[in-house]
Amino acid sequence: MTDLQTPYYLIDKAALRRNMEKVAWLRERSGARALLALKCFATWPVFDFMRDFMDGTTSSSLFELRLGHEEFGKETHAYSVAWADHEIDEAISYADKIIFNSLGQLDRFGDKAAGITRGLRLNPRFSTSGFDLADPARPFSRLGEWDVTRLDAALDRISGVMIHYNCENGDFDLFDHQLTRIETEFGDILKRLDWVSLGGGIHFTGEGYPLDRLADRLRAFQDRFGVQAYLEPGEASITGSTTLEVTVLDIINNGKDVAIVDSSIEAHMLDLLIYRETAKLPQDGRHEYQIAGKTCLAGDIFGDGRFPHPLAIGDRISIADAAGYTMVKKNWFNGVAMPGIAIRDEDGTIRTARSFSYDDYKGSLG
Repeated sequence: MTDLQTPYYLIDKAALRRNMEKVAWLRERSGARALLALKCFATWPVFDFMRDFMDGTTSSSLFELRLGHEEFGKETHAYSVAWADHEIDEAISYADKIIFNSLGQLDRFGDKAAGITRGLRLNPRFSTSGFDLADPARPFSRLGEWDVTRLDAALDRISGVMIHYNCENGDFDLFDHQLTRIETEFGDILKRLDWVSLGGGIHFTGEGYPLDRLADRLRAFQDRFGVQAYLEPGEASITGSTTLEVTVLDIINNGKDVAIVDSSIEAHMLDLLIYRETAKLPQDGRHEYQIAGKTCLAGDIFGDGRFPHPLAIGDRISIADAAGYTMVKKNWFNGVAMPGIAIRDEDGTIRTARSFSYDDYKGSLG
């Protein structure tokens, strides 16, 4: 076992391998390529393990782009909602492909990027997102171009498009239906391209997902339009691979039993707060507790768990599925200790990849 003090994220490489093997199978069967979406997961100490199963990385900023280039290698796709003048030359130096969000950005920086592959983001004006906050097709969305005439006029300067419209979509039939809509509306453009990225948000590593049907659909899409398809799995790459390990600090009863732990959703699992979701807590007993964070935020609550025995101060709790949009969003709210990062190798050995100190907290502020 590791002597790393809680809280810490624990990445299980055996569980990660199960996702990676599905990614590799899908690549082989469909001919599509798979890029790790760094906006979801950028914990580079496991990149050396993941790169054998994937084709590269896709990014949303200069720093993500550089990290993918330096630590993952292979194909490096560069996207940003807006590149700044002081970023563009450096971005081009790291990228194999650069995907501009708008025709305005293509007009401004396209000539600089003439030496690498260029693309545009295409917004189909629909998505699978149930949250307005995350919906790229929301009214007045700034994410991509959709006017066919404008897109057509840019085809002499780009060779592909990125279409990101799925969000935790585990429904293959919905994916199939919406891809058919894209083929119908934008087919004349697609057949004049070399590559098409279908983005992320397809939950194809989930239990029971019909991978064979997805592979056949992707193959048919590529054959029909003569393009190389890309997928950008984020959650699908790392789902179920990581826990957040925490310790019970106090137990109170204010009408229900509440266990306060040495972590925080505000600081360590921010998406739970943003999307008002509940953490994946143990549910294997008759002793029920609300698991709450230690910050001053009243709503800093992980959710309700059930345990086989009454909890006691000092007990450890594992919060499941804690890789996606956690380590990339962790912060120093309330000065709560930043979770370390540990890795369980496939032989069961646990090693510390990163720990954080007061100096890291202080250094982040001045």
